[in-house]
Amino acid sequence: MNDVNVDDEILKNDPSYQEFLNNNPGFGYLKIRASSINEAIPVSGINIKVSKVIGSNNVVFFEGATDESGMINDIVLPAPKAITSDEEVPNFTEYKLEAKGDNVDEEYTISICCSITIIQYINVKPNIGDVS
Repeated sequence: MNDVNVDDEILKNDPSYQEFLNNNPGFGYLKIRASSINEAIPVSGINIKVSKVIGSNNVVFFEGATDESGMINDIVLPAPKAITSDEEVPNFTEYKLEAKGDNVDEEYTISICCSITIIQYINVKPNIGDVS
């Protein structure tokens, strides 16, 4: 299965993608925090990819790298409408998050809810030179 960027023309006429958008009219937010040594040292340059299989495509919604503070802020992702009752389980959409870089190669499943910010912590193994 090939990756397709969310902005690619091929998705504009894809019924599976249009159905996905109809089922996810809202937006949720994702923040990434990559760090080492029990969150003491931020890690920059960790490559992050957020995607979801929709129909016959692996749709890539975000690609980027953590900054000098080990963060990526405000990744916006489609999500189902928020629920109105406190008794119901929140509606969510699952995405695959891949984190790759020096000393890390991990995959996570993240659940995105409308109007809620999720923080995903990426634990990076320290380099021997990082520890005194």
